[in-house]
Amino acid sequence: MSECTHDCSTCSSNCSSRTQPQDLRESPNPRSTVRHVIGVVSGKGGVGKSLVTCMLAVLLQRKGYRVGILDADITGPSVPKVFGLHGEVTGDETGMIPPHTKTGIDIMSVNLMLEDEKRPVVWRGSLISGTVKQFWTDTVWEDTDVLLIDCPPGTGDVPLTVFQTIRLDGIVIVSSPQELVSMIVSKAANMAQMMNIPVLGLVENMSYVVCPDCGKRINVYGESHIAEIANEFGYDLLGQIPLDSKLAGLCDMGLLEMMDNHYLDAAADAVEKRLGLYEEKKKNSDKE
Repeated sequence: MSECTHDCSTCSSNCSSRTQPQDLRESPNPRSTVRHVIGVVSGKGGVGKSLVTCMLAVLLQRKGYRVGILDADITGPSVPKVFGLHGEVTGDETGMIPPHTKTGIDIMSVNLMLEDEKRPVVWRGSLISGTVKQFWTDTVWEDTDVLLIDCPPGTGDVPLTVFQTIRLDGIVIVSSPQELVSMIVSKAANMAQMMNIPVLGLVENMSYVVCPDCGKRINVYGESHIAEIANEFGYDLLGQIPLDSKLAGLCDMGLLEMMDNHYLDAAADAVEKRLGLYEEKKKNSDKE
């Protein structure tokens, strides 16, 4: 054991003299180039994190950025289905190569590694967390401008693994209009604060439905409180997604890349601005 220098920032040992928290972040695959990483999270399940993740990926791809999705929801992976992706993961001793969608979005999901995609993943927490780490360390994310991580719900093992081991530039919190929205946002927001990860903003899913006959906007789950919650926490409200049968149909058919709506345009613009993506793209094009 080497002599202690009392500089915890350069030491990986977890000794009794440590005065700074140990850095648990893992390095990506040596062949990877990932410029920015965004987590999509929620304090509870069933609010539409995967939908928001995939919609943001499509919109950022349309803006001309190279985008990837790391599906960290190991026991409930739905990202490949939304894009109609069934290709197998390939690779060699240097890393795994993620298959990509029709428009070129790279996807890594456990459902792309199962012989039967309907087969349940019945694993304990440690194995699930280890798989998420491998999706980061062993996957070759080539020339990726933005990597979106679809996190499972809650504040358990996997979200904690993502927050601790992957360098996140920020998170987007997804909620729904029910009264418990404050608790949902609070759980995710407090976890992000504990881990010193910035919150880029809030997205509300299932906000309302538009009557196909009269065009009236109906608040199925009651009046939304998302604007009040955003104001309470000092977050930006990035978008509200209605119950849209056309959007749901595209997801069921694996054709989300054909979506034609503006529900998350502001969210994509905010991510682009907060991360300085446009400036980076312009600088790179000027060099070429």
